[in-house]
Amino acid sequence: MDSSNRLGDIEISDPQAMRALAHPVRLTILDRLTRHGPATATQLAPDVGATPSVTSWHLRHLAGFGLVRDSEPGTDRRQRRWEAAARGFRFQTPQDPADEAGRSAARVLSQQMFLRYADLPSRWAAEVEPELDPAWQRLAGLANTRLVVSAEELAAIEDGIERILAPYVTRDPAERPADSRGVQVMRYVLPEGAEEQTGQTP
Repeated sequence: MDSSNRLGDIEISDPQAMRALAHPVRLTILDRLTRHGPATATQLAPDVGATPSVTSWHLRHLAGFGLVRDSEPGTDRRQRRWEAAARGFRFQTPQDPADEAGRSAARVLSQQMFLRYADLPSRWAAEVEPELDPAWQRLAGLANTRLVVSAEELAAIEDGIERILAPYVTRDPAERPADSRGVQVMRYVLPEGAEEQTGQTP
């Protein structure tokens, strides 16, 4: 596996694929398949807020870009079952300033993802955190740490975080401890604008 992609994500570089994924229903479909495993369009429909036929259309669109694929058939072989092509996905804004199509598509997908997860922390705090055991409550929450670093140093920090996460993300489910539970690790890496750098702490 590429050392820059230790988590086994599918890498999206095609602007058309980014724009295809930048849709609330498609992001929800991919999230549902990644989290809960293979499903039919009918099973997905209630979660994504669309009819089975519309959900099926979105699934075929995602499949055209290699983001989902056919899964092993279930007990009812008349129902087409789908699965995520990888455990996650990643994309980057192209470095080439002339690649306006790529930069625009990455921006649209980023915005949709920010919108999708914007209220997740507040919903977690209201609905999940009060029911957690004290041991889990103590470990949960968020951190807000400001750094002053170069682009290369920030890339090294991101690489170090993924190096730590990778063994837990990629291990076989049979190797998980009996008291394991799902944990959402959200990373917002938000470089500040130039106007915020004036008078910064050295």
